[in-house]
Formats: sequence, structure tokens, C-alpha cells
Amino acid sequence: MKKILLLGIISIFGLIGQAQELPLSEHATASVITCGAGNDFYTTFGHSAIRIQDTARGIDWVYNYGTFDFDTPHFYWQFARGRLNYCLSRSRMENFMAVYDYEQRAVWEQKLNFTPQEVNNLFVALEWNFLPENRFYQYDFFRDNCATRVRDMVEAANGKRTIGFDDWEDYSYRYWLHEATSGGCLEWWTIGVDLLLGLPADHVCDKSESMFYPMCMMWLFNNATRDGDPLVQPTEKLMQDIRPPLHRSFPPMVVFALIFAVVAVASWRGWWRRWMDSVLFVIAGILGLFLLFMWFGTDHYCTAWNLNILWASPLLILIAIRHKKSPSWALWLQEGCFLAAAVWVIACGLSLALLPIILTLALRVACLIPRKPLQRQPRR
Repeated sequence: MKKILLLGIISIFGLIGQAQELPLSEHATASVITCGAGNDFYTTFGHSAIRIQDTARGIDWVYNYGTFDFDTPHFYWQFARGRLNYCLSRSRMENFMAVYDYEQRAVWEQKLNFTPQEVNNLFVALEWNFLPENRFYQYDFFRDNCATRVRDMVEAANGKRTIGFDDWEDYSYRYWLHEATSGGCLEWWTIGVDLLLGLPADHVCDKSESMFYPMCMMWLFNNATRDGDPLVQPTEKLMQDIRPPLHRSFPPMVVFALIFAVVAVASWRGWWRRWMDSVLFVIAGILGLFLLFMWFGTDHYCTAWNLNILWASPLLILIAIRHKKSPSWALWLQEGCFLAAAVWVIACGLSLALLPIILTLALRVACLIPRKPLQRQPRR
């Protein structure tokens, strides 16, 4: 609805602009700014913004849809429930760049090949969006974030001209998140992403949806055309990535595989104790309760239908309490859930480091299933 309203405002302004002076000069330019990853988790996926520059009017502003107010009442609770409002902010280019210079992150600029009228249309739409009553929006990591807002503003200012993109294979949201966290230093972050995200993350994105990832939007814009001409000028790198390298962590696959090996040996040798099962099952069950909260108790689109609940199951808390007195049906049901969870991890490309966790839990539950004693055959 808001995009339609912006298109209406741009159309009206385009008609008015033909009869009176435009707010920007004919030399004004509009650019898409893309910022590289940082060393903190929330900066791993990069950032996008829009720059409007008009030296004749003394304007060099960056419009940033990725800001929020820490003074918001119950800030962390609102953030956890997916109800935190983000907002559009405006700053001078030099102030914007100072932040990324301090964080030593890369910054790229892509100047849009817009006509003076289109640059003015984009500027007016951004200024309207910057009004106090319009600047806030409910953030959604996949469908409405700092990058998708930039995409929508560029498409609205572009009007009815068709933007074409080079053909490339479409991937899921999860694939792009794995791309952002690829590398030996971020494997634990990849597991965290896969633990929190449900089936919506496996939706295969078209080119427009892929632009939720700022780097992906930059790549697409770099090869996009409209009416046969490039959408943007050659990408210019304004700042190099000179971040200190992250320290490589111990691989999670090795950690969880070692845990499985220890549990397997302890079970085989009879060293395993009931309290160990209680600790193991309660931790997994509490994780399952948290995933249920993220599914049903929040507005996060991407945490619904999280099939990790199959192995991080609240049923394990009941099994921890009853232990060997647990009903056989509950133990067999949980074993079936472990199998389904393993299939999901492999089929949807989740971190394979989750498999040793599932196997560890499955082994201990299997040890609780009562076995019928072997009957001796009578001698003849």
C-alpha cells in the first residue's frame, strides 16, 4: 500500500515539476550505497542506503532505512517479538562514511542513470518518507528491511520503465544467509541462523526478493538494464575493507562429533548415568520451548514452521522426568522425529553440524526403549 502511495506522490510531483522549478538542480545525482560486512553478527549481512547529491544546492545526504531508537520502551522485548519499529534517518555523507571508516568496512557506490526529473522524484519521495509520521516501519528481515526499502524507492522513481536483469539461478533465503556467513570463522553463526529459521527461509527467491541481501542487490543492479541502457554507472569503491581478521573458531562439526563419540562410548561401557540424560534432554527441551515461542509468540515471518522442533522437542522434558518409565509410544515417536529432522537438515541444506546433535539425542533415547528378553529354544 505504501509503495502505491509513493508512486502516486511521484506521479503528481512529476506533473507539477514540469510547470515549476524542481527542488534539485539538473546536475543532481542519486546513488545506491552498499556497505560490506562487519565483525559483529548484526553487521554480517551488510547494509544499503540511498545518496542524493546536489553540489549546486549544498545537498549530500544519505537516507538510511536501517536505524532504530534504543529508547523505545521495552526495546529488547519488542525486538525479540519482531515488533520493533525501524525508521528512515538522514545524515550528511561525511558523517555516514565516518561510521564505516571507524568500523573499517567496505563501501561501494552505484550512481543511478536517472534523468534530472527521476532524481527529483526520488528525492521528493525520500523527503516525504522522512516526515515524522512516515519514517517508521515494522522491520522484517526478509521482506521489509534496509535493502528492500532501497529497492522499492528506486523502482518507484523509475516509473513504468522496465528494469531487466541478467539471468542467474534463483536461490533460497537460507542460501544467501549461508553465503554471508561462509568461511571458517563464522560456522557457529551459521548454526545459529539455521536453529532460528523455519521453512520460510527455504523459499526460493526471485530476483526482486533476493535483494533483501544488500550484496545481492548490488550485484543485480550492476548488471541491470532499462530500455537497453545500464541502470547504474560502473560501481565505485569508496572505502576498502581493512577489518582485522576474525579468529578461526573450533569447527562445530568436530565439537559435536566428539560429544557424540563420548556419549556413544560412555553408553556402551555403562558409564552413562541417569542425571546425564536429564541434563541432555532438559537442555534440548528448553531449546524446543524457545523455538515454539519464536514460532507462535512473535511476529517474525522467518521463525515459523521451524522443524528443528522435531529434535529439540519439549517431549524430551517428559522423557527426562520419566526416564525408563517413559511410555514406549513416546520414545518411538521421538525416534521418528529425530529421523525426520535429519532428513530435513540434509534436504534443505542446513549446517551438517546439527546431525551429530540429533544422533546423540537419538542414541540416548534409544537406550531407554525396553527390549524383550531373548527366549531360549528348548533342547530336544
